[in-house]
Amino acid sequence: MTTFQPIRIGVLGTHSTGKTTLLKRMEMELRGHGLTVARTGRLGKRAAEAGLPKMQHHTAQSTEWIITQGIVDEIGAAAQGAKVVLVDRAAHDAIAYWHAALAFRAETPPRLERERLLALASTQLPKYDLVFATVLDERVPVDTSHDYDAGFRRLVDEHVHRLLANENISHQRVTSEPGSQAHAVAVAVRLCLKEFLV
Repeated sequence: MTTFQPIRIGVLGTHSTGKTTLLKRMEMELRGHGLTVARTGRLGKRAAEAGLPKMQHHTAQSTEWIITQGIVDEIGAAAQGAKVVLVDRAAHDAIAYWHAALAFRAETPPRLERERLLALASTQLPKYDLVFATVLDERVPVDTSHDYDAGFRRLVDEHVHRLLANENISHQRVTSEPGSQAHAVAVAVRLCLKEFLV
């Protein structure tokens, strides 16, 4: 049994803004330096496979599933001995998606549910060594095989950045500009190398 805690790097942001690409770049760089890396993800797809709604149909129940499954994935990655865990959809991402879905449907979040889910997501914050938030750039074309509602995609972006600001969550914004992505990768690699290769 180990008490080792890996470095956790979380990414959140609306869909098709480069989260997965950014994490893949980080993973390649870190593995190139000899670090063991685990990358979590596909939570929305897995929620749908479990029979839960997603995107603009997101509910409190699907939000809770995504947060708790993300926690399980992170714990599993740490238990397998990964020195770095890259989290595709940090815990607050699900809250932002839920708020956006409610706004899209012109519904108000039930106060107790909102507080409970926010408290659940907040338990994970101390575990994240870095948090990156992607920024929507609607000039960048998206994969047309995805049936995205542009209005909902904008709502998610707004709610992600509003939630980060309202909860005073320390994070770095990542735009679609190549230099911004490269800087994020460099920051992550620098932190991990300082921790493990000094």
